[in-house]
Amino acid sequence: MQSRLEEGKDPAAILRTSSSRPFPFRLLQFFLLFLVIGLGASILSMYMIRHFGIQNVALVQSAYKPCFQQPSATIESWVRPTSGLMHTMNDSELLWRASFVPRIKNYPFKRRPKMAFMFLTKGPLPLAPLWENFFAGHEGLYSIYVHSLPSYTADFPPSSVFYERQIPSQVTEWGMMSMCDAERRLLANALLDISNEWFLLFSESCIPLQNFSIVHRYITRSRYSFIGAIDEPGPYGRGRYDENMAPEIKLTDWRKGSQWFEINRELAIRVVGDTTYYPKLDQFCTPHKCYVDEHYFQTMLTIDSPHLLANRSLTYVDWSRGGAHPATFGKDDIKEELFKTILQDQTCLYNNQPSSLCFLFARKFAPNALEPLLKIAPKVLGI
Repeated sequence: MQSRLEEGKDPAAILRTSSSRPFPFRLLQFFLLFLVIGLGASILSMYMIRHFGIQNVALVQSAYKPCFQQPSATIESWVRPTSGLMHTMNDSELLWRASFVPRIKNYPFKRRPKMAFMFLTKGPLPLAPLWENFFAGHEGLYSIYVHSLPSYTADFPPSSVFYERQIPSQVTEWGMMSMCDAERRLLANALLDISNEWFLLFSESCIPLQNFSIVHRYITRSRYSFIGAIDEPGPYGRGRYDENMAPEIKLTDWRKGSQWFEINRELAIRVVGDTTYYPKLDQFCTPHKCYVDEHYFQTMLTIDSPHLLANRSLTYVDWSRGGAHPATFGKDDIKEELFKTILQDQTCLYNNQPSSLCFLFARKFAPNALEPLLKIAPKVLGI
């Protein structure tokens, strides 16, 4: 011990030096392990991307959102309709949204005007196969909207033009304002697609009388909208007027007509945006004194836009049998003579000129009329 001290060697220093020697080696082991793990993870991730795609990576990245995002609104988000028709807007929100009107008339994008075919039905569309044939080959020129009872679930196959074309609906009652509510709801949903220029209303018992090309040309070239609005002096016309509707609606303004119409976008927007005439009809046109679906749109548009109306409907209805409802055509009625009666010997004005083509659609056809209709349609209706 004395010799070691004399040589200037401190035992404590020797101990500290010998105990610190393993430390760099352990640190090196740690870094090597970390390097191996990192390299293995890189190889594994490249293997997964190569064999399973990058969807998982995209999902992980999408979970992280920056504090500030760039605005995603583009012109496409305003003009391109959503893939589905279901939404959570209530009627007030829907009508408000649908009443938007651009102040600039020239569209800053390519717009191909379409016709919106709107079906007001309790449930099924028994004549759908005939309409399928009518629409075939004319994609891009039409859109379809169906208002049925909320309890009804449609079962159209994906190949059908009616597949997922149901809109959010509510219960409707014949002769009540709920019927007009449903029609406004159809109009409002169709107005959300800015390409829709014409709006045609049908029931489940309606059929086309002409092929699509004739219908499209006839409607899109018309200067006027088609809705019947007659000043009928009898008990079923002026007799249904209530003086409490004044001053917004005067007796001389009161009109009656069929609820089935074909109107352009300008009038459709006026209908969904109306807050003047709706409260009057809602309060003072009630069954069994008055049937609002025969008077509301007819009176409102006569007051608001009489110069834009052809004052007739394009949907044929047979009232010759009398009663509160028009005649219903069953399978035994489907003969060439029926359609000759409807289509021949007719006179009307089209763009202020005499025309023999007055009706493009007809009702009421029973479900059992479908099979004979499909057989006769190629020859008689051109469908």
